[in-house]
Amino acid sequence: MGQLSLVLGLGIGVATQAAAQSSVMPPPPEIGAKGYMLLDLTTGQTLAEFNSRERLDPASLTKLMTAYMAFAALDSKQIRMDQQVPVSPYAWKAEGSRMFIEPNKPVTVEELLYGVIVQSGNDASRAIAELLAGDENNFATLMNQQAKRLGLTDTNFKNSTGLPDPQHYTTARDLGILAKRIITDFPEYYKKMYSTKEYTYNGIRQPNRNRLLWIDPSVDGMKTGHTESAGYCLVSSANRTLPNGVDRRLLSVVLGTTSDQARTQESLKLMNYGYQMFETVKLYSAKQAISTSEVYKGQAKEVKLGVNKDLLINVPRGMAKQLKATVEKKGTLIAPIPAGTELGKLKLTLNGETIGTVPLLALSTVEEAGLFGRMVDSAKLWFEE
Repeated sequence: MGQLSLVLGLGIGVATQAAAQSSVMPPPPEIGAKGYMLLDLTTGQTLAEFNSRERLDPASLTKLMTAYMAFAALDSKQIRMDQQVPVSPYAWKAEGSRMFIEPNKPVTVEELLYGVIVQSGNDASRAIAELLAGDENNFATLMNQQAKRLGLTDTNFKNSTGLPDPQHYTTARDLGILAKRIITDFPEYYKKMYSTKEYTYNGIRQPNRNRLLWIDPSVDGMKTGHTESAGYCLVSSANRTLPNGVDRRLLSVVLGTTSDQARTQESLKLMNYGYQMFETVKLYSAKQAISTSEVYKGQAKEVKLGVNKDLLINVPRGMAKQLKATVEKKGTLIAPIPAGTELGKLKLTLNGETIGTVPLLALSTVEEAGLFGRMVDSAKLWFEE
């Protein structure tokens, strides 16, 4: 179950996939769930996972995508927060959890979003679906198109709410990608809405079902879900400032637990494991020259290699001194070389075991030399061969 890897295709961070299983990593706690995943969004590492690619019923975690679609529409000026939305009988009569919108009472996009995120209202989700796509079937099609763009490879949506359907499924991995994209693509909406502990609409006050908002002050989101088929599910995120000043954000996805209390406890166990068992090491700063490579036929004779943002990595607590980085360069380099071109890799080992590789990039552009310079370097290359 235990795993430490640098970016499992999640688009988080600068590193590439590490070994699938690492003997130097502390084993995660026993988690009573059908599937789970623990991600460090600061370093891009997967700290723990179990059945993370198994297709499961997401229940109201579906509303993460419903909200993502609305946030994207807001950013593109397709809709406005203060825009009034008509409530259809179909939305009004939604079964399950509701925010209690009514056909003859105006409701704004902002109110609907709080209804989706805080109150988990199926009626609010349907109203947003109808606003953005005309009806829920069309909206599900748009959801699936967006899922493909985000790289959710094992996800299929049939509705905006998460009500059960045999063809409505996702995975812990895909939910991790989606939740991460909400946090990074729409930080203002995330900060404003997902930490809200309660919301009142139509005279009815409802608490956020994410109990971690009350238990752990570093938790600032995200979403609960429950149906009989899905069990109790929770995606949660926390951000803690470390003694070295680094803001470290973890994201936990827990699917298919047995109760509201269980999903809270299991998520908290994962979060505590991530924060307590690992320490974050800064290896290199963004744009710092890690190495240099010789360049032929260029206006410069060498190019500096580095990373485009701070390279942070988690290692088991107490093992930072055993972390080693080895530069592996590509062969002969011929100008022109655009800045950002991958020219090698940084191999990371911990206690002698490979845990990941990071692309090394050209930190500046090397333009092609003039005719004479190219001729001189061509002769050098001929003799070296």
